[in-house]
Amino acid sequence: MTDVDIKIENIVASASIGKDIVLTDVSQALEGVNFNREQFPGLVFKLKDPKTAALIFSSGKLVCTGAKSIDDSKLAIKKTVDLMREVDTEIPHEFEIKIQNIVASANLQSTLNLEAVALELEDTEYEPEQFPGLVYRLSDPKVVLLLFGSGKVVCTGAKTKSDAKLGVERAYDRLSELDLI
Repeated sequence: MTDVDIKIENIVASASIGKDIVLTDVSQALEGVNFNREQFPGLVFKLKDPKTAALIFSSGKLVCTGAKSIDDSKLAIKKTVDLMREVDTEIPHEFEIKIQNIVASANLQSTLNLEAVALELEDTEYEPEQFPGLVYRLSDPKVVLLLFGSGKVVCTGAKTKSDAKLGVERAYDRLSELDLI
């Protein structure tokens, strides 16, 4: 298998703290919060370190986006919940954090003829009038790759960094098999 370097661009993680929260109380306690119930049902909290944004909902669910590593994603959620606990001491210390999506990029170091790739490669969608990239869906690992003529690739839908890397490497190997790279 070909070794292709990938770079994590964004991680989306979620957590549920297991209890309802009063968003108006939390919004007053956190600095850098946007909260407008008419526009969005949750509040948006931006953390500087690690640089992330958390969506906090009254159900006790949180969604964190913007982290470049799984560790930073988990750290951001823990820091956010710790700050929320200053307002609501009944927020539990134990809760599960789930990685929902990893977006990664890679460079195949070769240009691609997307018209040819669309004809030869299975499970693809290519409509250049609507989007300049070719969509390639893999089932193992279950990821979606966006392939561009420049050889750049964006991988989305991965739950682990290794799945993102494996998806890009399998695409590279399949393109090689078909003499498309």
